Amino acid sequence: MQNRRNFLATIGTIAAGAVVSNPLKAAVLSEGEKLKLVLVGTGIRGNSFWGKRLVDEYGDILEFVALVDINPGRVKYAADYIGVGKDCKTYTEFDDMIEEQSPDLIIVTTPDATHHQYIIKALENGVDVLTEKPMTTDEDKCQEILDAERRYKRKVIVGFNYRWSPYNTKIKELLMNNTIGKLVSVDFSWMLNTSHGASYFRRWHGQREWSGTLLIHKATHHFDLLNWWIDSDPDEVYANGDLEFYGNRRDKSGVNCRSCNEKDSCAFFWDITKSQTDYNLYVKHEQHDGYIRDNCLFRPEINIYDKMNVNVKYANNVYLNYMLTTYSPWEGWRVAFNGTEGRIEAFLDVPYLEDVQISQEDMHRAEMDQSGDQDQINKPIILHKLWGEQEIINVGYSRGGHGGGDERLHDHIFRTPDAEDEYQHLAGTRDGAMSVLIGTAARNSIESGMPVKVGSLTTLQPRAKRLV
Repeated sequence: MQNRRNFLATIGTIAAGAVVSNPLKAAVLSEGEKLKLVLVGTGIRGNSFWGKRLVDEYGDILEFVALVDINPGRVKYAADYIGVGKDCKTYTEFDDMIEEQSPDLIIVTTPDATHHQYIIKALENGVDVLTEKPMTTDEDKCQEILDAERRYKRKVIVGFNYRWSPYNTKIKELLMNNTIGKLVSVDFSWMLNTSHGASYFRRWHGQREWSGTLLIHKATHHFDLLNWWIDSDPDEVYANGDLEFYGNRRDKSGVNCRSCNEKDSCAFFWDITKSQTDYNLYVKHEQHDGYIRDNCLFRPEINIYDKMNVNVKYANNVYLNYMLTTYSPWEGWRVAFNGTEGRIEAFLDVPYLEDVQISQEDMHRAEMDQSGDQDQINKPIILHKLWGEQEIINVGYSRGGHGGGDERLHDHIFRTPDAEDEYQHLAGTRDGAMSVLIGTAARNSIESGMPVKVGSLTTLQPRAKRLV
């Protein structure tokens, strides 16, 4: 099936894996005609970030013609929640949708391990794709996507929103300008608290067959940021990881929070019925596919790591030390860049370094807020020059929408695709692959006890400088 619109979906550098050009730049639309979208996967991320927000903010230039989800109850609920209108059809089978619809862009927000299925089917049918991170969950699926993009000459955008945050962009600017000379090493720690961190172990993310472990699902955000900041590809990875806090209780098999006899004494008890959205989206429709949103954190089916340490040698000889903790008393991150002429330190929500004016329980909810109503404050980046004065660089920061990254990502894709992208924010398959391949190599290293060469995983070979 040929897409009825003319997208310049490929350029000569696609086989080399260059940073993606926005396929929407070349959309040919008649006066008053809207871009036609399909959303595949109607969980909370798809419904809110890639669904309702697009309808609310860009309804004048785009419209959803179809929603797809294997759960018939959830996809019907999503249509109402997103506000797609009566002409948007709902499907439980992707193949039925693609037979009947001619979309301009398919947005994939299904569980991570199934991304490749819908990405490849879309490309086969001549439709460009925007996929949630991670692009996929292992090296074989990654290769399948790379091959399909090359074969069918369409484009894939990966929705890395953290790049677009003004705070993270300022770090990129400082590094691009060689403010600390030649970069030599990076230390990056990300702490998830016992509210947000625990949530991954309740859901499908707690099983590696769906998420690829948090080295893929969560850390792909962080690895992409690091690849972008360091401006090089990962070459060799060595990692350690373990499961020692969540999971591992055989007596908890099959128990969820609603039916648990320990809910009055368990510090992790979560009452899903108190969230009208979660209840309507998940509980009311779990009979269709068996997906339980409030699973026990200690069920034996959990087989991912809850603590991870990754060492990466980049092709430009920068060394990275990365740590992810999933049960910290506070949530935040800190990064330090060491260069031949100084050091950059940056951090967000580290309580002993700043006054955090929000509870740990509300922190993730505030980050996901798309209302744009949150106040902007200044956050510091500290620049230390060798034999020079310490400088504090204040950057305007708003917690909502992933630090302001969400709206900037959406604006560039849908509103201003021709705008200059000075900092190379927009991510394509090479970016998606390189972030996934660090996680895949780390997982393989943990299992083998040996370092893993990234170039051994797919046909992509690490480059000392990222392609632009």
